[in-house]
Amino acid sequence: MLGMVGLIGSLALLIYMTMRGINIIIAAIASSVVLTLAGGLNLQEALMKNYMEGFTGYFSSWFLIFLAGAIFGKVMEDTGCADSIANWVKNKFGAKHAVLAVVAACAIMTFGGVSLFVVGFSVYPIAVSLFRQSNTPHRFIPPAMVFGSVAFTMTSPYSPEIQNIIPTQFFNTTPAAGGWIGILIGVLIAISGALYLSRVVEKAKANGEVFSLPPKADGSAAVPDEATHEVAATMEARQGMANRPLPNVLFAILPLASVIVLLNILSKFIDPTAAGLASLMLGIALCWILNAKFIRKFWGALANGSQDALVAVANTCAVVGFGSVAKTVPAFQVAVDGLLSIPGPEFLGLAIGVTVICGITGSASGGLGIALPILAPIYMAKGLDPGAMHRISALASGGLDSLPHNGYIVTTIRAVCNETHKRTYKHIFVLSVVIPMIALLLAVVLYSIF
Repeated sequence: MLGMVGLIGSLALLIYMTMRGINIIIAAIASSVVLTLAGGLNLQEALMKNYMEGFTGYFSSWFLIFLAGAIFGKVMEDTGCADSIANWVKNKFGAKHAVLAVVAACAIMTFGGVSLFVVGFSVYPIAVSLFRQSNTPHRFIPPAMVFGSVAFTMTSPYSPEIQNIIPTQFFNTTPAAGGWIGILIGVLIAISGALYLSRVVEKAKANGEVFSLPPKADGSAAVPDEATHEVAATMEARQGMANRPLPNVLFAILPLASVIVLLNILSKFIDPTAAGLASLMLGIALCWILNAKFIRKFWGALANGSQDALVAVANTCAVVGFGSVAKTVPAFQVAVDGLLSIPGPEFLGLAIGVTVICGITGSASGGLGIALPILAPIYMAKGLDPGAMHRISALASGGLDSLPHNGYIVTTIRAVCNETHKRTYKHIFVLSVVIPMIALLLAVVLYSIF
């Protein structure tokens, strides 16, 4: 009983400390100590062995992917490719379809492997221009950006995002896993979210809401350290970019397309993680080659990307380390057994387990890093389709991870858009939690039938 209380209490402490803006590494270690003491474990063994094995294991597996992805995003930003794509989408959609233009711009770049934070700062100025021209309320910019960045791009087949790469290690699959059902679910999320967003915007306009820049946000949780680092680095990188010449949009999009295509070709022949690394490196090289005359800070992009990668992977490793301690507590095994005994389709327990853990950690990749080493062997032993389990795991990681304490959510609302959770989070919750969760349940049903 005490162990279960400690497990729940330590998880609550982790969420609370994260939302208060306390460094996630400190929060994870403190929560691990509480969990260890409540569970009656040896503190030295829990921290020095269990915690550090989880931390270093995740780091060794995924750091190079984090590094390549972060540098790719910085190169796209430094050459102006990200701005070129955002401007192109703006011109194609026009102010009449301002909301969908913002969603499309974010989706194109994130599906091509560009860092979320780079996308946010590239698209936001375009979003403000479009929303002002169409007199659309500013409070809908964060929901549009979050929806385009995470709701369907990181969980769909063929995506180079790490949430679609991690399951390949545990199910021996490729990024294309999940077949037509995975593609269908991604399309349904995109369409239903776009319809919802369009409807609520039109309703707000009908009620007399107009565009106006928000007052300085205050009274909400502090921005987490990772977000603060990203904000500062991106703000510095974007200084002086106004009115700069931009690359041709075709040369801006080709590096993104090359990442997607090469990833899904190479993953048929080599380890998907290695394929992801190779495709991102090619994307970086191609971006430099095609847009050489637009390079502003060659070494600066490498340095900033490296720093961002270190912060991002360390923060995720901290959460995985906490999970490694948690799984040694007997109460954790009780919880896992409870998932396995849930009535209904066999895929349901996997979906719920990944969803809950990602929600607790506020991190899709961190949650997958904790959940799959435990759950994947259990469900693989049941003889279930690996492709279906891959896609269900990826979809499950994109549900409750977007709760208010998620680092990207806080950064987008406060640091990028200068908004508040009170004004914007309701629609973010629907777009990045409710709709993906419904889609996940539909996926469970479809994979159980077909």
